[in-house]
Amino acid sequence: MNRNTSRRLALASLAVAVILTGASACGGSSGSSAGSSGSAAGTYTVWDPYPQFDAGSDWAKLLNNCGTQAGVTIKRTAFDTSDLTNKTLLAAQQGNSPDVLIVDNPVVSTLAEAGVLTTTDDNKIDTSQVLPNLLGAGQSGGKTYGTPIGANTLALYYNKSILKAAGVDSAGIKDWASLNAALAKVKAAGKKGITFSAIGTEEGSFQFLPWFWGSGAQLTDLASNQAVSAVTLWQNWLKAGYAPNSVINNTQTTSWQEFATGQYAFAENGTWQLANAKKAGFDYGILPIPAMNGGTAAAPTGGEFVTVPVQSDKSRYATSAKLVSCLTSAENLLTTDTTLSYVAPTKAVQDKQVAANPDLAVWVQAVAAAKGRTGDNLGTKYPKISEQLWGAVQAALTGSQSPKDALNAAQAAATK
Repeated sequence: MNRNTSRRLALASLAVAVILTGASACGGSSGSSAGSSGSAAGTYTVWDPYPQFDAGSDWAKLLNNCGTQAGVTIKRTAFDTSDLTNKTLLAAQQGNSPDVLIVDNPVVSTLAEAGVLTTTDDNKIDTSQVLPNLLGAGQSGGKTYGTPIGANTLALYYNKSILKAAGVDSAGIKDWASLNAALAKVKAAGKKGITFSAIGTEEGSFQFLPWFWGSGAQLTDLASNQAVSAVTLWQNWLKAGYAPNSVINNTQTTSWQEFATGQYAFAENGTWQLANAKKAGFDYGILPIPAMNGGTAAAPTGGEFVTVPVQSDKSRYATSAKLVSCLTSAENLLTTDTTLSYVAPTKAVQDKQVAANPDLAVWVQAVAAAKGRTGDNLGTKYPKISEQLWGAVQAALTGSQSPKDALNAAQAAATK
């Protein structure tokens, strides 16, 4: 087979994996119609997953300003995340990719392995200031495909009045034992404990990973003793009445709605709920998710990468690189990440964010410990592993299997 034929076959075979990976940390509404690669002289296409931002938004203005600085006109098309992934695969098969693609970070390694994306070395895009753990989500086979525009992750929101009434000092919650002790006190005080999303989708895996990684488990060994301890933790919360049975079907949105009633002491959720937290009508705080034996657990990173897809006309890359550099410059990151409720991917901009909004300090701490779901060179293996992981969690929480048996089955299926 020639290179183009093999690439098309690779794209087709990887399409399902891309769709399974999906988006967990952030979402959007329905997108607009598809665009096409900018064939007109001076026109460059940009595809992004932000349909919530119209042509008059600050985001659209930033794109246009970056185009002006590069001496070109920007043709922007916005999709929701799943549509964007599918359109990208189709465009690559047809040789009609956009010049700049902003895509959910778990998809990057899959697109890279399919030959859809160029590397930062190819285009001399500087990623030296990006935090390594965030950059890792866009790396595969020792190469880097794009640069993050921002990151979000998970932490524990808590209701200050409930903890006070239960005699719980949030500063003392440092590990699983102290969190369990706090939940016991909350229940004894007649209040509800913790809500989260354990739904049988990527959202469920996304929310479980901080506890999985916080136990010391690795995605290459779903059946380890550490992994069993993490599933057992969640199972015990349901058995003890610390968490409601609704978590089995909760999305991150519905679990937030439970917390917003003011009846729960804790909720696992992300930076994207900050605005809603301020509207909740009660005093809240935020804690990093504790690891089993103390410290901050690694939570999965959400957020997008700015990438440059493969073009038949290689002369376009130089201008595409200018657009990427403009979009991810320190000045523009500060504005964009504030708009998107993201933590910046560079320390210099993070410091500016915290100076402007001290509430972001805990999120910077959480992002510093976070890791990409496709990291550790998992790449296209991640969606299959994740599907088995969320299935095991569901089996344990519903009582159809013990944590050990569920994880043994998951590991066997993931390695088949």
